[in-house]
Amino acid sequence: MDMFVWSIFLFCGVLFESTFGFPNGQISVACNAMLPNHGNAVPQTSQAPYSISVSQNVYSAGDEVTVTLQGASFKGFLLQARTLGLNTDVGTFKIIDANSQGLQCSDTLNSAVSHTSNRAKTIVKAVWLAPARVGPVKFRATFVQSYNIFWTQVESQIMDVVNWQKPNEISNDTCGTQKFCFSSPMSCNPANDTMCYFMSFTPETGGGFIFEMSGTSTGYVAIGFSDDQIMGNDDIYICSRNATGQVEIQHAYSTGHTAPTIKPLVHVESTMVSYTNGVIKCSFLIRNNISLQARVASNQYYIFLAYGPVQNGQIAKHSQTPFITNQKVAMERLDSISANHSPNPRFTLLKVHGALMLIAWMTTGSIGMIIARYLKNTVKKSIMSKDIWFQTHWSLMMMTVTATIVAFVLAFVYVEGWSSDAGAHPILGCIVMILSFFQPIAALFRPAPKNKRRFIFNWAHALNALVIKVLAVAAIFLGFEQPSISGSGWMVKVMGGFVAWETLAYIILEINAQLEKKGVHKKTYGKVKKEMIVLLIYICGNLSFLIALLVGIGQL
Repeated sequence: MDMFVWSIFLFCGVLFESTFGFPNGQISVACNAMLPNHGNAVPQTSQAPYSISVSQNVYSAGDEVTVTLQGASFKGFLLQARTLGLNTDVGTFKIIDANSQGLQCSDTLNSAVSHTSNRAKTIVKAVWLAPARVGPVKFRATFVQSYNIFWTQVESQIMDVVNWQKPNEISNDTCGTQKFCFSSPMSCNPANDTMCYFMSFTPETGGGFIFEMSGTSTGYVAIGFSDDQIMGNDDIYICSRNATGQVEIQHAYSTGHTAPTIKPLVHVESTMVSYTNGVIKCSFLIRNNISLQARVASNQYYIFLAYGPVQNGQIAKHSQTPFITNQKVAMERLDSISANHSPNPRFTLLKVHGALMLIAWMTTGSIGMIIARYLKNTVKKSIMSKDIWFQTHWSLMMMTVTATIVAFVLAFVYVEGWSSDAGAHPILGCIVMILSFFQPIAALFRPAPKNKRRFIFNWAHALNALVIKVLAVAAIFLGFEQPSISGSGWMVKVMGGFVAWETLAYIILEINAQLEKKGVHKKTYGKVKKEMIVLLIYICGNLSFLIALLVGIGQL
């Protein structure tokens, strides 16, 4: 009975906390968003009846700065100190008020302050212990007036550092002598050119790098480090506008088409951020190692420079192909190179690979298969003692196999080996290559037409062709989903339209073939049989889809 009673009390306590918030102030779960867990309640948008004041306008490392929260009656609060441009808390607090307690945020004890009870209060004080090398800071707080009424993003004035060396204005003045620069257009100066997309890094004494990035964007500008020119498995630093329009610096890891995974922003110092006349700028010192996780450790990387929109405070997919260096860049390198939207000339190999696969399995292979199945009896003429349908089928399928072999080799040349992060696409490609290679070889050893075992070959040959075609089309769809094919969503839809078009052609031809088997009169249009008309219409549509996709590949 006692155990049952205690269970009821425990259940009610959990229910009370989840329903009525955290009256005891133990709200470490709210450190990042600084939002109370109050059901569906949302922050107030009106001017907050609260303020944050500090005891001094500037500080030095080790200073004790008194921070005062005051205003209308409030029951709960959460206070943090944040450096400009960094969405993380800095420094620690000394508790001097009975209404407050320290919290552990970002794995640091007393890096935030909250209430101890939900008793009403109008003023709370705490002492902030200033750390070294964090740059200007401002204090941010959330005030809870009642369960459904609270304000977030209440901020103090900016507090500068005594004798702090503010990062210089981002420019190309020392490119090639003191820092590495990557820009588009060539040698543009972000200090006075609003259409200049620019990034730089400078090795810092004692380890680390000073990164700079600048570009015209309503959302974000980002730089990435990769061991290849294919997006995915990249270390990224993002300069973006948050939901309130303020510029922040984020550290992230990209896995390809999905949104980057945000990582903790640690070992980042001396920040400078701005958003003026549509241009986003960030400058900061990092002491992190470039991390490509499963990739081979290296000090040389391809560098990406991207920009795009922000939706609901989260970065969205960039509409333009990122600027990418034409070669790997050593992190101790000090020179200047230009950027363009095209990867280096080796990317042409990948585009040729895709074009050949489309030609092979959308057009030559598809037409050859239709001719073999439905047009055997349409044209009663021969070339070199072989039926025209067979000669046409054989020629088209040899073109298909040849194009597949060349495309297969080009893919391996481009990635210089096996593409381990391309998912099922290369696996399906290998299966298609193997089956395609043996298809014509098996045909050379087929039994004579009247041999009693000929039907076995016919079924095996047709079934293998069907498997190859299905796998090839699946591989093409997966190819359009590869990270290197940026902005290919419309191409996937075009490919879907082709599949529907081919399926319709097969349905019409199959119905016609079944009717002929049942002895239904074969209707012709002049001297042209129905199968030929359907084939010609199919070819016109086929070429339209093919040309659209080839144009898309050419524009990558």
